[in-house]
Amino acid sequence: MPKKIAFIGAGSLDFTRDLVRDILTFPALSDCEIALMDIDPQRLAYAKAVCEKIVAAGQYAATVTATQNRQQALEQADGVLITILQGGVEVWRHDVEIPAKYGVDICVGDTRGPSGIFRFLRTAPVMLEIIRDVERLCPGAIVLNYTNPMAMLCGFLQRQTTVKVTGLCHSVQGTAELLARFVGVDPTKVTYTCAGINHQAFFLRFDHAGVDLRPKLAQVVATDPAVYNEEPVRSEMFRNLGYYPSESSGHNSEYNPWFRKRPDLIEQYCTHGTGWNPGAHRYILDEYLAREDTWAQEFQQTLDDDNVDLARGNEYASNIFNALFGDHTPFEFNGNVPNEGLIANLPEGACVEVPVVATQSGIRPVPVGNLPDNLAILVNTSSRCEELAIAAAIEGDPWKVFQAVLFDPLTAAVLSMDEIRRMTQEMLDKNSPYLSYFNTLKIFT
Repeated sequence: MPKKIAFIGAGSLDFTRDLVRDILTFPALSDCEIALMDIDPQRLAYAKAVCEKIVAAGQYAATVTATQNRQQALEQADGVLITILQGGVEVWRHDVEIPAKYGVDICVGDTRGPSGIFRFLRTAPVMLEIIRDVERLCPGAIVLNYTNPMAMLCGFLQRQTTVKVTGLCHSVQGTAELLARFVGVDPTKVTYTCAGINHQAFFLRFDHAGVDLRPKLAQVVATDPAVYNEEPVRSEMFRNLGYYPSESSGHNSEYNPWFRKRPDLIEQYCTHGTGWNPGAHRYILDEYLAREDTWAQEFQQTLDDDNVDLARGNEYASNIFNALFGDHTPFEFNGNVPNEGLIANLPEGACVEVPVVATQSGIRPVPVGNLPDNLAILVNTSSRCEELAIAAAIEGDPWKVFQAVLFDPLTAAVLSMDEIRRMTQEMLDKNSPYLSYFNTLKIFT
């Protein structure tokens, strides 16, 4: 029987298009049902049209359905992809601008810190509703989540359901390609071990033909200004920590106390990088806002264009589905899974990002032992803040929200305890329409 793959949040148009294209490149999945679901009818219609164009161009036997009914999309699905944005960009703006008012400068705000925590708190109940539907309608489905904040959302779900939920991000494979370019080797020939938590994982090993490339990488970063300037924050972290981080300079600048606590540091490290995201204030939010009035025109142009790209990209999802219920070719990737003895010096049960192997028998994480001690200090702080935020969502406890924000490294580097409390309370009040599941929204009652 043809497999069914449900896209929840199919209005994430670029992502949906690329993931569908990738899935259909596998012969064993080329006749599957692509079940698209989104709450926005206009975006859903564009997603369906783009996917049908891919099916036609590839002469695939696949079918494409579209619905605003989540249960209909999920019924008897074999695989589920989640790419939602709860609350829209206007609420995201508050996530960034309220901290800015207090002096905490945010570049992205989708992963951790005050902005990431509130994005998580808004999204958690919707994600739980999706998983409860999966439990009823397709309990054996493999759920792959692309929605941020990855670690908090996956950690929240993984301790409340027996459904297999794995989080996926493209930062690890993207960084591996970047590092291969820096040292001048074929990216398809490198092997590596990357581990930590989402957006804060590190390349513990990076080899080519059995040779450790990290010494050469260190030399290139130290002597080639073009390499250093492409990723200034990551270059500094590599020079001073000894391991290269998996996420862009702009993202990484938010997750530690070293780069965004003063205007001169922002100017030095977060302004002039030549990479994708150097670290400008509200960088990704502004990208979203810039497309608010143009996305429909852009996708109409895509539909009108006779050229259709059918080449598989480097996202993990299609390869995982193929390994599990396609032609069963095993696939190795980095996934976000519960820490069940995988990284010994991070919190047990927390969501960690580690090597994973997908086969016909399922998804098997690979233990990596301990992180180096210096990395463990940094990553433990972030992970334990995430654990507090998850507990806050499960218990409906604003005090634990405050505690999670209180220990965020960047926030703590900039603000006093009282300022953090007032900022957190303001963010709780602003997000009140999404936090009805909390017992109260007052930190002190």
